[in-house]
Order: sequence, then C-alpha cells, then structure tokens
Amino acid sequence: MDLNYTDEDLAFRDEVRTFLAEALPAELQHKVRHHLRLSKDDSVRWHRILAEKGWVAPGWPVEFGGPGWTPVQRHVFEEECARAGTPQILPFGVNMVAPVIMAFGSPEQKAYYLPRILSCEHWWCQGYSEPGAGSDLASLKTSAVREGDYYIVNGQKTWTTLAQHADMIFCLVRTDTGVRKQEGISFLLIDMRTAGITVRPIVMLDEDHEVNEVFFDNVRVPVANLVGQENRGWTYAKYLLGHERTGIAAVGRSKRELAFLKTLAARESKHGKPLIADPLFAARLASLEIELMALEMTVLRVLSRADKGPGPEASVLKVRGTDIQQQLSELMVEAVGPMALPFDPAYLDGERAHSAAGDDDAAPLLSHYFNYRKTSIYGGSNEIQRNIITQMILGL
Repeated sequence: MDLNYTDEDLAFRDEVRTFLAEALPAELQHKVRHHLRLSKDDSVRWHRILAEKGWVAPGWPVEFGGPGWTPVQRHVFEEECARAGTPQILPFGVNMVAPVIMAFGSPEQKAYYLPRILSCEHWWCQGYSEPGAGSDLASLKTSAVREGDYYIVNGQKTWTTLAQHADMIFCLVRTDTGVRKQEGISFLLIDMRTAGITVRPIVMLDEDHEVNEVFFDNVRVPVANLVGQENRGWTYAKYLLGHERTGIAAVGRSKRELAFLKTLAARESKHGKPLIADPLFAARLASLEIELMALEMTVLRVLSRADKGPGPEASVLKVRGTDIQQQLSELMVEAVGPMALPFDPAYLDGERAHSAAGDDDAAPLLSHYFNYRKTSIYGGSNEIQRNIITQMILGL
C-alpha cells in the first residue's frame, strides 16, 4: 500500500482547505473546537452548506447525488473537516440508513428518501436498542404485525439519539416469533409524526438532552416502508452497523483533539512548569499518539479495499477508535486539573460568551469526558466487537 498522496490528492486537499476556510461559519468552528454544544439549527446549517456544494455525502455514488470520490478523497475530506473544526454531519441519514436504502431499497424508496436525506428535509434517528436488547440486539421485542397494507408496530426503543428532532426513524422490528431470533426481524422506515409514537427525553449527567426513549402504541406503518424482504432485516442491520463502526473510528477528530491536548499540556502551571515537562505525562501522551498513528494506518488499509464494502475489520476500527477517544478525554481533564470541575451549562449552551470560572478551554472538558463514556458502548459494545474479531478475523 502506497501511503504517499498523489499530486491529484494534494490538489484535492488544497481545494477542500480553501472551501472550508471560506464556507465554515466562525461561530460553528468556535463551538466545535471548544467542545460547546451544537443546536439542531447548527447541524442543519452546516449540512445545507455542504449540500449546496455537493459534498454532504462523501461516500455516495454520483447516481444518487454524491460526489463520486475515491476512498482516499473521502479520507482527505474527513481529515480536513476535522482539522478545520466543522460540525459532524449526523450519520443516521447520510451514512447509515442511506447505504441500506441504496443496497436493498425499492426504486420508489430510493427516489423518495435519498434526495430528502441530502437536503436535510428529513432528519433521521435510529431505532435499534431496546431496554432488554442492547448488545444482544437480536433479542429485540418491538413487534410489527401485518394487517393488509400496514404493519401495526408496538414496543419501545431506547438511547435513541436526537429523536426529539427527528422526522423519520429506521427501525428493527420483530415480524416472526416462530423462528431463530435473527431470522424474524424486519427493517422499517417510520414517520415520526405517525399517531401512537411518543418520545420521552433521557437527560444525562451533564443535563444535556441528547438521547430518548421512543414508544410505539399501535403505530400504523405502510408495508411500502419495508426495506427489502420481510424477516431479512438482520442482514440489513449488520450491513448498516459496518458503515457505522467504520465511521466511529473518527481519526481526524482524534488528531484535532490530540493537538488541543498538547496545547493544554503546554500551558504554564501555578508551579511554573507545564505538564508536558512531566516525563510520566509526556510518555502517556506519546504512547497515545503512537496508537492514533497506528489506527490511521489501519483505516487507510481498510479504505484500500473499500469497494468490497465494510467487513469485520470495522470492529477493529470501532474498538481502537473509541479507546483512543476516551483516553484523549481523560488526559484533557488531567491536563487542566481542578479547572475542569465547575459545571457551567449556560456557557456550554452558548448563552454566555465566557465561562463563569474564567477558563474557557477547561470548562467543557469534564462534560466532554462524561459524554465520551458512551463511545465504547454505542454501535455495538467493544466487548461484542472483540467477539466478532475473535470469530470472524482470527477464526477462533
């Protein structure tokens, strides 16, 4: 594998940098770089800026409205977006349900949903996890019983990210209880405005409303909203999770966070010596940087065969990527020490220009640390990913 960029790749990188320097609103960049909370309007605003340029769906083929980039171009674009401090394009529509619709959806579903995902007319959320079906997702109990041209859906989903804003939810439902649990699952596209759907917030330790419970009480879903074949949803779910886990690695964002961590560690302490001068902390920082460099090489290896679609190696990227993200958040808190302790939700939400404690860099870091405890759980817990690696890559 040749790890050197070609002249064409370098020219593309320069084009992306120029565009981001001109198009990225300064207030959005500030929020991202300083770990402040993004609103729905912030996310939609950046989505539509990229959509107007034709760059909002880097992995999509031209026939569906994507730029038709090579895997290397996609990697360069994601790196440059992370370096510049852009908001993350929410993955549920662009990177998760869209590939499933492209691969398994009907012509009518492709024609209707894909343009609305590109334009952000539809904000999507993911209906996978349930109170009794998280890592063991195939144990899900939300049912869909067919009555004529409709499925009647009953059940509950949990940890549904940003469902309070969603127009649509892609949902795994049980359509057959008389077969092996993986074989009785179907994949439905459900309008969140349908009667019988209730969204209940789950407010986390940092008082942020990011996730929700979603209840379905005799919700009527047209059979036309079934993706692919009935009872084949587990196949589509695994395909989707491969795309999700590859993206979770987030090498570009971790490189940006590493640079920020180095800035924190270089600050003068009250004792006069910066933390980076402590050989123990410097060794931990160097070890983490080496791990991140190794992950980047692994991502590039996966990209080199991206035309074959995501495979079990996506689990490797997910495990290592989220481990590194959590280590970065831990070292950031250590780097600022007690200055991370004051909780200032008004500053986090952008209601105040500066933190009440007087250290704008430190104020969001404990909230960021707590939030990133989730990364080793979502997208399939890291323990489950290690089982997949053991069975499907190592053959044990």
